[in-house]
Amino acid sequence: MPHGDNDPFELEAMIALRRDLHAHPELGFEEFRTSDIVVRQLEEAGIAVTRGVGKTGVVGSLRVGDGARAIALRADMDALAMPEQGDAAYKSTIPNTMHACGHDGHTVMLLAAARHLARTRDFSGTVHFVFQPAEEGRGGAKAMVGDGFFDRFPVDAVYGLHNMPGLATDEMAVVAGPQLASSDSWEVIFYGVGTHGAKPHLGRDSMTAAAHFLTAVHTIVARRVDPLQPAVVSACAISGGDFRALNVIPDDVRIGGTARAYSSAVRDQLEAEIGALAEGVGTTFGITNSYAFSRRISPVINDATATAAALAAAHSVTGRSVITDFPPSTAGDDFAEFSSRVPGCYVWLGNGPAVDGALHHNSRYDFNDAAIVTGARYWTALVEQQLR
Repeated sequence: MPHGDNDPFELEAMIALRRDLHAHPELGFEEFRTSDIVVRQLEEAGIAVTRGVGKTGVVGSLRVGDGARAIALRADMDALAMPEQGDAAYKSTIPNTMHACGHDGHTVMLLAAARHLARTRDFSGTVHFVFQPAEEGRGGAKAMVGDGFFDRFPVDAVYGLHNMPGLATDEMAVVAGPQLASSDSWEVIFYGVGTHGAKPHLGRDSMTAAAHFLTAVHTIVARRVDPLQPAVVSACAISGGDFRALNVIPDDVRIGGTARAYSSAVRDQLEAEIGALAEGVGTTFGITNSYAFSRRISPVINDATATAAALAAAHSVTGRSVITDFPPSTAGDDFAEFSSRVPGCYVWLGNGPAVDGALHHNSRYDFNDAAIVTGARYWTALVEQQLR
């Protein structure tokens, strides 16, 4: 793959690679083709490769000089199970699968930086390039950690990056503290006694109990959580009864949803409050219930020291002011599996305007290739500044 002084990041080839990945998206833990490409790109640059970390994860390790510090840079590789409605020439060729969150761009930016660093070798220490599977809710980071990531690749700090529509492609946001919320799921089932719809007094009405619960569950954030602590509780699914039997009050009604918080204390509170409310509603209507709260993704909270390092790198490459007051997102990212164990920082890189309102997880979203060079420069500067 040719390169020169005027193209230190092999930009033309990397754009082509990004579009190839976009046309061939793969879901979490199914990134076999993507992983093969990543391995080839790293090995061609002379970077040591460990594959199969967390099933389809890849770690490229580059040691230069005698520096004792080691850092990890993480990019996610997986796509989403949704159809692509855009009209790009390189649109997805895989039914109901598309790169709707820019992980194709994340992968290429880190590859571009890794290959450049392997050529220039202008640092002293060890950098691990982490290509993570299954970020989109399937537990890829947890799988890599469970596969001994920190024992096999000990690091002093870990860094992540995500594209952000609405910011310019040479613009970055770097903020200490909470950046992404915890992402947890909850489910409540009310067990009543079904009966004829014309004779509700002969049963125990789980449907009406569920309706009261639905009204009340959205008051938890408004009336139970400290108003200075951001949180979200949303009911997102309900199941009960049959539209072919509209004269039958069902035995059971099932409700599920999501809960988000930026601190462990509020996360604990949401779990307790939803369960207490379900129990109280059940008691009121003389029925029983079951409750499950599944902790899926911890909040991403940027470490102050790691954030200072990321901010310095961003300042050196963007040529413009770095945003330091960017609001946190209520979305989740399992980068927290890494950054909760060692100091970490997760930053935002602009993806340009949201064309036709196509934000993340939109069927017309596309990563902006103009951001590749900024991301590659950022990763390079971070390594060279932190490993001296």
